[in-house]
Amino acid sequence: MSFATVMVCLHVGLPNTGLLAVARDAVLRFGSTAIGCAARQVSTHPAPVLGGGLGEPRQYDLRRFAEQSAVAEEEFRKALAGVDRLEWRAQMTFGPAYELVANEARSADLVIAPIGGRDGFFSPSGQAEIGDLLRSAGRPVLAAPPGATGLGFEHALVFWKETREARRAVSDALPLLKAMRRVEVFELVEAEAIEESRRRLGDVGAWLMRHGVRANCRTELVRGSECAGLAALAENLRTDVVVSGAYSHSRLHEWAFGDTRDLLSRVRRCILASH
Repeated sequence: MSFATVMVCLHVGLPNTGLLAVARDAVLRFGSTAIGCAARQVSTHPAPVLGGGLGEPRQYDLRRFAEQSAVAEEEFRKALAGVDRLEWRAQMTFGPAYELVANEARSADLVIAPIGGRDGFFSPSGQAEIGDLLRSAGRPVLAAPPGATGLGFEHALVFWKETREARRAVSDALPLLKAMRRVEVFELVEAEAIEESRRRLGDVGAWLMRHGVRANCRTELVRGSECAGLAALAENLRTDVVVSGAYSHSRLHEWAFGDTRDLLSRVRRCILASH
């Protein structure tokens, strides 16, 4: 099991330096084929007045996207110079951009995408937003935070929760966990659930060991919101990569934090997540 093909979801019109540093480290470590992908939804807002007719807004979008995606492609090829197998895909879509990227992910074992950018509910960029991509890709997504300088392989932190998503994430992360020098598995629980948590983590540790991953498994008492607790652990341990399930809104209420974006914004580390 390996990441034979890595897809990198670039933002157009924004710098991708940190994202590509993470992608380069991953591709070189696993000897992967790298596919660069850029997508944007056709704007529903009027284009600047250029003196054109009814077709002008779409033509403006297409020209602007072509120019910006060419810059992104140049970034991609320059950052991954020396990688033998590179592919590039760029397309505008009438549907949401994340759906197009998720469909393209059929070619990949791992998707690497940026956290942040100008995406938002009130000022949508039309690009693939990380939360939607996590829930729809059908592949593990490695989310790169703003300011990333690369992907370290010293320490991985697995946030365990007794859910399908967590089980899926740990399984999907096996190639990455095998590459790490140190792996720790944490579960945050209330005081009355400590013994049951220790039993669960014993099973997780034994499963990882059978796959060649030696992990230290620990139960921690939750104080305040779980999301804040997870972020604090990641910072205190200076972890390189966090492995976590990606949760729908119903599960997020169960976890006691607002939404997937909250986790991604609080944990300022690379996060490998599966849904």
